[in-house]
Amino acid sequence: MSLTLLLDILIGGLMMGGLYALIAVGLSLQYGVARVLNVSHGEFIMLGAFATYSLYILFGMNPLLSLVVSGPFIFIVGFLIHRTLFKRLKRLSPTMDAFEGSSLLASFGLFFIIQNVALLIWGSDVKGYSYLSKPVNFFGAVYAANRLVALLFAILIGIIFYYFLKRTRVGKAIRAAAQDVTTAQLMGVNIHFVLGLCFGLGALMAGIAGSLTSMMFEITPLIGFPYTIIAIIAVVLGGLGNILGSLIGGFILGLIGNIVMYIHPGLSLIAYYLIFLLLLLIKPTGILGK
Repeated sequence: MSLTLLLDILIGGLMMGGLYALIAVGLSLQYGVARVLNVSHGEFIMLGAFATYSLYILFGMNPLLSLVVSGPFIFIVGFLIHRTLFKRLKRLSPTMDAFEGSSLLASFGLFFIIQNVALLIWGSDVKGYSYLSKPVNFFGAVYAANRLVALLFAILIGIIFYYFLKRTRVGKAIRAAAQDVTTAQLMGVNIHFVLGLCFGLGALMAGIAGSLTSMMFEITPLIGFPYTIIAIIAVVLGGLGNILGSLIGGFILGLIGNIVMYIHPGLSLIAYYLIFLLLLLIKPTGILGK
C-alpha cells in the first residue's frame, strides 16, 4: 500500500469520524444521561443540514456562520421537546424501565413528524450547494477544501464541548447526572433542567453535524435514520453515558468505514452492524464504559 493511499484512507476516515463523533456525543447525552433512546436523533441532523442549505440559498450566508442562527434554534427545539414531552412521560412512568419504553415510542413519533414536515417544506428531491469545493493537495492526497474545513471544525467543537463538560459548573452537573441521577438531585442539581439541557445539547450537536454534512454531500429529508444507527453503534462502542468514549467511538467508526469503503463501497453499513453485534457479545460495556 502506497503512502498516498494510506494517507487518503486515514484523512478520509477522520473526516467521517469527526461527524460521527459529534452525532454520537449528542446521542450519548440524550440516552446516556437523559435516558431517552431518541431514534429521531438523525432528524435533527437533517434539520441542521436543511437550515444551513436554506440560509445559504436564500440569503447567501456562509455555512459556518449559519451555525450562529441554526444552532441556537435547534437547541431550543430540543430543549422544549424534552420539557413538554419527555419530562411529562417521565413523571407519568412508574419506573425508569417504563419511561425508557414510552420515550422510545414517543421518539418514533417524533421521527415521522419531523421527517414528514421536512418533506412538505423542502420536498423529496435531492438538494445541494457548492461551498469550498476547490481541491486541495495534502501530501499527495487530494481533497475538497470543505472536507478539511469540516474535519477541523468537528475537532474544534469536540474539544470545546469536552472542556465545557470537564471545567464548567453545568458540565459537572451533567456528569453527575450521568453517573447517578438520584444522588445528583440530592446534592442540589436541578435534575429536570439538566436533563432538558442534555437533550437540547444533543440536538445541537446533531444539528452542527448536519450543517457540516450539507457542506460536503447532497441532502434529502430521508438522510437522518442511517446516522441514528451509526450514532447508536458509536455510543455503545465508546461506553454508554461516557462522552469521551462516544467521541473515540465516532472516530473509530469513521476510520473502519473508510477502510471498508476501499474494499467495497456497499459493505460499510454491514461492517458497522458486525461491530455492534460483536460488542454486545464480547464487551457490551464499550471501550470506556463501566
